[in-house]
Amino acid sequence: MATLACNIAGIGFRNPIVMASGTFGFGREYAAYYDINQLGGICSKGLTLHPRTGNSGTRIRETAGGIMNSIGLENPGIDAFLAEEMPFWETIEPVKIVNLGGSSIEEYVLGALQITADAIERRQAHLHGVDMIELNISCPNVREGGMAFGIKTDIAREVIREVRQATSLPLAVKLSPQAEDIVDMALMCEREGADCISLVNTFSGMLIDIHQRRSAFANSYAGLSGPAIKPLALRMVHQVARQVSIPVMGMGGITSAADIIEFIMAGAEVVQVGTYNFMNLRAGEELLSDLQAYMQQENLSSLDEIRGIIR
Repeated sequence: MATLACNIAGIGFRNPIVMASGTFGFGREYAAYYDINQLGGICSKGLTLHPRTGNSGTRIRETAGGIMNSIGLENPGIDAFLAEEMPFWETIEPVKIVNLGGSSIEEYVLGALQITADAIERRQAHLHGVDMIELNISCPNVREGGMAFGIKTDIAREVIREVRQATSLPLAVKLSPQAEDIVDMALMCEREGADCISLVNTFSGMLIDIHQRRSAFANSYAGLSGPAIKPLALRMVHQVARQVSIPVMGMGGITSAADIIEFIMAGAEVVQVGTYNFMNLRAGEELLSDLQAYMQQENLSSLDEIRGIIR
């Protein structure tokens, strides 16, 4: 039997399939459709220090080859997550990753401190808490006029450095495709102590309602995800994986086992599946079955045999 096991910063994933932030909730709803313990990992919906109500108006629209969303990081806040969702997370087996957002460096740091303290406390009580933090630096930096932390390397460096000092948990940094230089950004993350690079986040796009004669979204622009972005995401994962020595979590438009294999061949250690969860409520289970079939057909004993073979 081929092994699909992967490893990031000493954290073992039973397979490379991780459910992406914002597309799987905390897993509870999908657990009604299939055994989510089959998954390699689950990344929480984006959490912030305090609860957020999110954006007004239209939040999600289908478009050619994907969806556009303007959720605005609606979430219950870290306190509510720890009180209401962690009891469920303690009962499931996949690697547990918290996606952490914020509007200031202080918010990121306080959030990381709180999540880390809870994880340590649960570990001491022999409970399975959060395994890893995924730092979402695509959030707007209020001190920079709303420009995302993840656009300029120098601005991103400060928040990564501060969060790295605030947590002992493995730290993945989720990069925005809008970064001025995605490879330079990834290399900086590695130098500042990140254990993993997670990419890519959604692409900024626009959809116009031709009858209302205005943007379909209150904030004019929204995040594009789904199959339409896969070639772009795959290229960025390939560029970054060739330059950094830490693992890469690749994502962007994955809807098949073939897509997963492409990202692994491009250099990803694991992948995240996002929009496909809306298209197929049993996505994780079916992708895993198809991936196992591919390994058998190709007579592969480990994903390491094909990881990063595209030079």
